Amino acid sequence: MDKEFSSAEITKCFLDRMAKYVHWNAFITVCEESALRSAQLSDQKIAAGTAGALEGVPIALKDLFLSKGIRTTAGSKMLHNFIPPYESTVSQKLLDAGAVVLGKTNMDEFAMGSANITSHYGPVVNPWSRDKKLVPGGSSGGSAAAVAGHLCAAATGSDTGGSVRQPAAFSGIVGLKPTYGRCSRYGMVAFASSLDQAGPLTKTVRDAAIFLKVISGHDEKDSTSAARTTPDFESFAGKSIRGMKIGVPGEYKIAGMSEEIIDYWRKGAEILKDAGAEIVEVSLPHSKYALPAYYIIAPAEASANLARYDGVRYGFRAEGKTLKEMYENTRAEGFGDEVKRRILIGAYVLSAGYYDAYYLRALKVRKLILQDFLSAFEKVDLLLTPSTPTSAFAFGEEPKDPVTMYLNDVCTVTANMAGLPGISVPIGLDKLNRPLGLQLMAPHFQEERLIQAGDVLEKGANFPALTEVA
Repeated sequence: MDKEFSSAEITKCFLDRMAKYVHWNAFITVCEESALRSAQLSDQKIAAGTAGALEGVPIALKDLFLSKGIRTTAGSKMLHNFIPPYESTVSQKLLDAGAVVLGKTNMDEFAMGSANITSHYGPVVNPWSRDKKLVPGGSSGGSAAAVAGHLCAAATGSDTGGSVRQPAAFSGIVGLKPTYGRCSRYGMVAFASSLDQAGPLTKTVRDAAIFLKVISGHDEKDSTSAARTTPDFESFAGKSIRGMKIGVPGEYKIAGMSEEIIDYWRKGAEILKDAGAEIVEVSLPHSKYALPAYYIIAPAEASANLARYDGVRYGFRAEGKTLKEMYENTRAEGFGDEVKRRILIGAYVLSAGYYDAYYLRALKVRKLILQDFLSAFEKVDLLLTPSTPTSAFAFGEEPKDPVTMYLNDVCTVTANMAGLPGISVPIGLDKLNRPLGLQLMAPHFQEERLIQAGDVLEKGANFPALTEVA
């Protein structure tokens, strides 16, 4: 017998689960009182017939979306007590649609990381952990863990080099990175401005489509926001892909990739083929240069964006005898090691002696990567690749050197370099019962194709959703 639940009841249930599984460390800030008030208001709107698209749906926000009156830390000591005076456009759209915000999720500091182990507030634990504690991926690991562990219905993430799709793959959920400019960046704590893009983390492709429609749209407050109409993304879930051409780029079969992932890649191609799509081999010859170019461009932009944290206007401040010493002490104590590393790399490649040799050359490589994609999309409608080169690794087993850790983004970073939309869909479990995902990439502003093919892939994979949690 069916039973209807009020938003207040569902919200209370999620809050109880958040308290029960607090050891996952998925949240930095829990908004219990305001969430219950919002849920009660949503119930009144639903009863009055004035419900929004997400009325009463309990969600979580990655802690780099500014929330008016609610602490926003970006996972850093630098912003430990920062209370924003205004709301980000993405979170405002969600509030306007009636969503109930349960809290702000944990993340790698300033979105710099692939495992959610660089947060000032401690690492996040993947709900798929059993005999070993697994990382959830990063930098949106708190959002991914919250969705995978049923602590919220959906969550926002941000994707600079794969930070929505990679944790989605590690955590067995769906992560969608829209085209650069599809969603406003206004009110998002910046990492790399030409790469950052907001995106949803959800349990299903259809949920991602619903969420994406709400947060999309032109925003005059963001000069990089695209003046494009927002399609009804949900209507593309369930549509046939018969006649679609799906490209499989051989360059994504990288050294060290497990045979299990390659087998699932073949399985994904077969699922799409059986649904009527044509599988076509394509080449993206400059993809192998994407990761090194990214780790020049992203740190360069980060070093500029993070220059604002000086202890003068807002955020953490360390004392010093002189103004210069105060600057130095503030940045030395306020930033973690990974953030410092990337600031130093960025400052180095932008310095007078190395600007041409590194930064300008990386920009030229970025253009070649884009041209590869444009050429490929003249022949195919979508591209299919693995989301990650491995499944989630356990704490203590993560790569110890930064360069090896950066390889976690090798499959996802190309979409950011080219500004393309991409989606990660769970495809199966490896022999250690850890989730694996496949990625679809589409031409600019063709998220509809991602929804269309992603829904087919999801149904064909029949991924075993997490039911028993540790």
